[in-house]
Amino acid sequence: MTTLTIAAWPDPIIDTLGHDPRSDYVERFWLPTLGPTSLLLLRRVASHLDREPDGCTLDVADLSQSMGLGAREGTSSPLFRSLDRLMQFELACSPASRTYAVRRTVPPVNRRHISRLPVSLQRAHEAWLEERLSTSPLEHARTRARRLAFVLFEQGDDLNGVEHALLGVGFHPSICRESAVWAHERHRVAFDAVADAAAVSPSSAAPSQDTAA
Repeated sequence: MTTLTIAAWPDPIIDTLGHDPRSDYVERFWLPTLGPTSLLLLRRVASHLDREPDGCTLDVADLSQSMGLGAREGTSSPLFRSLDRLMQFELACSPASRTYAVRRTVPPVNRRHISRLPVSLQRAHEAWLEERLSTSPLEHARTRARRLAFVLFEQGDDLNGVEHALLGVGFHPSICRESAVWAHERHRVAFDAVADAAAVSPSSAAPSQDTAA
């Protein structure tokens, strides 16, 4: 069985100002550059690292098959070519054989690659930049931290675990606690609303006049 050892590749600046691989920004502006397979791999790794922030070991054949790439395990397989492409764009590095450090956040697309996008996407990126300049870096980082915290609560993590995971990603400690508490409260409200809705079942409703007759 061939395996990969995956760890996070932290960077204080990119982790604070970058984008989640599963975000709309990455899908719109990185997809044409990375290609669909490399982007899907980046997203899969991000999901694994959400659950195991200290790193994980993945079975190559299983990961490859789950992405629709077949069960090939060699270095010329689609999976390893996708890893090579992530390294080409400095979204991953390989300090040892079958060992990779992968970014959990993606930097903005640089100007050289933006210039190669379709005109419609170039204009959309200009509009995104204008909107981004109106938002402080701190507010942007807080928004990202809150989104990630909510996802972690959905996966069953507790408050302390979520805060620890945010610290592991590289967010500032003050953002971690505030974002974890914010997401915990929103998740609790959403969970209570679902529970209340489930409690009102058709069997508990009063019968209609036609049924009672």
